[in-house]
Amino acid sequence: MEPAQLDRTPFADLDRMPPDMFAMLVAALESMSRHPEIRRVRHTAWEALRPSPGQRLLDAGCGAGDVSRELATAVAPDGEVVALDFSAATLAAARARDTGDAIRYVTGDVCALDFDDESFDGVWCERVLQHVEDPDAAIGELVRVTRTGGRVCLLDTDWASLAFDGVDGTLAGSVIGHMHGRLTPRQLDMGRTLRRRLLDHGLEDVVATPVTCYFPDPDSAAVVLPMVNHDVPEGTWASPAGLRDEWFTQVDSAGERGDFLAVLTIWVVAGTV
Repeated sequence: MEPAQLDRTPFADLDRMPPDMFAMLVAALESMSRHPEIRRVRHTAWEALRPSPGQRLLDAGCGAGDVSRELATAVAPDGEVVALDFSAATLAAARARDTGDAIRYVTGDVCALDFDDESFDGVWCERVLQHVEDPDAAIGELVRVTRTGGRVCLLDTDWASLAFDGVDGTLAGSVIGHMHGRLTPRQLDMGRTLRRRLLDHGLEDVVATPVTCYFPDPDSAAVVLPMVNHDVPEGTWASPAGLRDEWFTQVDSAGERGDFLAVLTIWVVAGTV
């Protein structure tokens, strides 16, 4: 899994991150994985993928490996999970957290997978496609390596759905507009396009579920939404002077009053090859 940022730094650059910043990123990934709203999204995806004992599954864009470890438990005792990520440093972090399950860690490009056709019974790909240059090529590869009758499960964000309450609407619109302006179109609406993309690749039994994540306070939102997180470096905002400070003043005040709210939709889409 790859968390959203306010800038366009490609995740291929993770291996060039200073160690302290990379440690902060991994900690953020782990915090996000524990968040109840992300757990709810993943539960929806779990029901769509339907992992079972003996399967061979691919976690494409595995991040720190938390989903890989859960999948490995589901396919035990005779199954296997291949945890793939573009970043060698991220894979090293995932290996360091390995609990001895049947997981094979592989560095690779989701747009050019080094696996034979029909190598897997199912694929999990979470919040990766918004970050690749050619998401349809990546989906084609995920479909190619999945056996006939296997399931492909994609999870991705619809950043255009982001909304706030409890803060000045004009200011919130400025912050959201600034973020939107720094994202590519595919980053903005990837989640809502997944169903069409799977249908275009010929998958059947395609089920699309929008999961609206609800954040009732700034602390909860900050785990998932970088523009609510005080720890996100100011330099990554590259925003007009004073916007960040004014925003956080309002967010903090709304938190103290108890009327802060943020919502964001993450789509879960799965189909049968």
